[in-house]
Amino acid sequence: MSSEEETSQTSSSSSSPPPSSSSSSSSSSSPPLASHFIGKKEDIVKSGRVTKLVNGCRDVLVLYHEGQLHAMDMRCYHAGGPLAYGDIEEFNGRPCIVCPWHKYKITLAEGEGLYQAVDDPTAKPLRTHWRSKGVKQRIHKVTEVNGDVYVTLNDSSEAIESDNYQTERYRTVVLKAQPKLKK
Repeated sequence: MSSEEETSQTSSSSSSPPPSSSSSSSSSSSPPLASHFIGKKEDIVKSGRVTKLVNGCRDVLVLYHEGQLHAMDMRCYHAGGPLAYGDIEEFNGRPCIVCPWHKYKITLAEGEGLYQAVDDPTAKPLRTHWRSKGVKQRIHKVTEVNGDVYVTLNDSSEAIESDNYQTERYRTVVLKAQPKLKK
């Protein structure tokens, strides 16, 4: 972990959830190997979301929703939209972050892209149901140790679409045009 990693915090677009223990908590007294310090749990709960450049190479969004901490690549797999500005909504009983740019729905737990499918477009009324596009957003493991939150990067060698937006070119050129997050 590098001391030059930068952190920015945004306010959650949803109301503050009641305090409860995270399902990703650890009873161990030390963080897992290869994990990276993100911040204090109380600060993440208060702000709702934190973004951080982890290991000098990966932009990660850590968010607190309904008593659980979640971590994923911070840019949407579809077009690099800033997920830190996305609303959390439930679709088909699954909490998802909704990309503010194109309204893509991404499950918090698995990183699956969800969409509403229509089997028979000629049937009236149309009947839709939720389907998965598969895992599109890289999800990372969150661990809490004594009130400190750590992320262990998902090191799967399988390419995931959100990987496309984890480049220095995208980080330095495209994001300069983004509005700054308010503290």
